Amino acid sequence: MYADPFGDAVVAPRATGTLGRVDRVRLTGIALVVVSAFAFGSGGLFAQPVYDAGVDWLTLMAWRFGIAGSLAWLLLLTRPSARAALRRMSRPALLGAVGLGIFYLSNTATYYAGIAVVPLSLAALIVYIYPPVVAVLALKLGRPLQGRRAWSALGIAVAGVVLAVGGIDASAVPPIGGLLLVIVSPLFYSVWIILAARHSGERSDRTGHGSEDGADAAVTGAIMLSATGIAYWAINLAIGHPVLPSTIPAAAWPGILGVGVIAGFLAIQAFYAGAARVGAAQASLISTVEPLWTIVWAFLLFDERLAPVQWVGGAMILAGVILAQTRGRTGTASRDEPPPLPLPAVHLSEE
Repeated sequence: MYADPFGDAVVAPRATGTLGRVDRVRLTGIALVVVSAFAFGSGGLFAQPVYDAGVDWLTLMAWRFGIAGSLAWLLLLTRPSARAALRRMSRPALLGAVGLGIFYLSNTATYYAGIAVVPLSLAALIVYIYPPVVAVLALKLGRPLQGRRAWSALGIAVAGVVLAVGGIDASAVPPIGGLLLVIVSPLFYSVWIILAARHSGERSDRTGHGSEDGADAAVTGAIMLSATGIAYWAINLAIGHPVLPSTIPAAAWPGILGVGVIAGFLAIQAFYAGAARVGAAQASLISTVEPLWTIVWAFLLFDERLAPVQWVGGAMILAGVILAQTRGRTGTASRDEPPPLPLPAVHLSEE
């Protein structure tokens, strides 16, 4: 048995009719990225009532990462194996995690400042520039998508995103400044994803999961979230921005907690751990289920009706994600079939 960086124990031998180690790692990674996508997609839904209560994005981000960082450390300190991984963490890995947290300000600041004035549906369309950007960056800097099947799936999913967030009212044109912020956000996010993947140990021939030179996911997540939170709190306090609890209306707290716990702690930790298992490019492709989640909940919570073209787009997103996770025929090896993920290294649990 070997210890899993996300806290799962996986049985090494493969019994007849059961999943092998590689399959289980991949399935776990897919599930984590889907959970992350749903959590990220909930961020805008939680943020809108916070803005309506008079709290701006800068205050919201300080609390988002303050809450997320605190929960990440609480989780880490309750696990002996994670505490041991923290003690073993090298100085370069520590500085890398801090750097990832600081760099993450660029993505979150531009997105949450942008959605204060840009409709969520339009923002979702623009933000999903990032999966193809990550796929291109991964050609040189990470584990790239393998074969025509995966690239076709990416094309189908991105086209589905465009349809799923369609039907935007052309008469409600948002401010150009807000649009520029939302356009820049996915570019920052794409770079962050690649840097985070490389920090986890991902290279062109392997994912980060089980890599000898990769950093522990739970430890990196806690340090990164804390670095982002400290930076936001420092900015707020330095400019005298209203960030203390006494300055925040009671009506804003449910949304703040939702953004901090769901769209902060859960979303970022799950994405980092999932991407370490399936690779940054695959994780970005799987994440295209996010706008579908947002649209469905907007329909359920706010009675926003889905147009037929949006249902088609949602179906295309799901089809693209499913296609990317299927393999060609067994038997003769196909050029389109990605090579199997490498077996994770065996680490003895210290719990």
